[in-house]
Amino acid sequence: MAKALAKKAATGKKKKPVILITNDDGITAPGIKALVEAVKDLGKVVVVAPDKPQSGMGHAITIGHPLRLHPVHLFDGVEAWQCSGTPVDCVKLAVDKILKGKPDLCLSGVNHGANHSINVIYSGTMSAALEAAIESIPSIGFSLLDYSIEADFTGAQKYARLLVEQILGKNIDKHLCLNVNIPSAPAELLKGIKICRQAYAKYEEEFAERKDPHGKKYYWLTGEFVNFDKGKDTDVWALKNNYVSVVPVQFDLTHYILKEKLEKFINTK
Repeated sequence: MAKALAKKAATGKKKKPVILITNDDGITAPGIKALVEAVKDLGKVVVVAPDKPQSGMGHAITIGHPLRLHPVHLFDGVEAWQCSGTPVDCVKLAVDKILKGKPDLCLSGVNHGANHSINVIYSGTMSAALEAAIESIPSIGFSLLDYSIEADFTGAQKYARLLVEQILGKNIDKHLCLNVNIPSAPAELLKGIKICRQAYAKYEEEFAERKDPHGKKYYWLTGEFVNFDKGKDTDVWALKNNYVSVVPVQFDLTHYILKEKLEKFINTK
């Protein structure tokens, strides 16, 4: 009888949610360590991240050469693997070879530097999160507006945990993908969360022309960030005013309003 009761109690235990964590700054970056520490007691955390920085890779995947996975011991009590590929490769390999199934949630970050406004298009951090959403895995990408290797992640950890706690176990859209940016300010000065839209803001870019020691020309991308959007419901406004910005994003790039307009005047016959 005692064994039967023990077995029943064991089977009745709630299964821990599986949380996949990745990034684009590389598996040794302080940001991913901060994210692991913030949520590792909320479920079974598995880390699969690039073995080197992959910032600006967007949604790139590796098709021209082999991918490699190696186990690493970087996080206390957490299974971790480093991957030779891109952030998107990491998500794909994690699902197929490490987890052999879909996690309950995918987290990407915490990125060193902003991924608000147009940055979401180029971001390896957010591309990893979007890849998870494509695979019907709810996901969140986290970015801190501080590029320093010595950045203070206290505020990012606080709000990452808060959001994960609110999403885990909820009956949410399986394609959920949130782009979360945290201001570079002391945690006590952060005012809370703003659910925002993506601002129309981008870099006005130019290429500085230089010469190498052999006298041959090369080019270095430079530019200035310009905000063309003065709305108070945007991620740029929220961050400037010390709010954590949360923008729901999607992989469906269809412009539905324009689609309706085109259907009215384009002859499809």
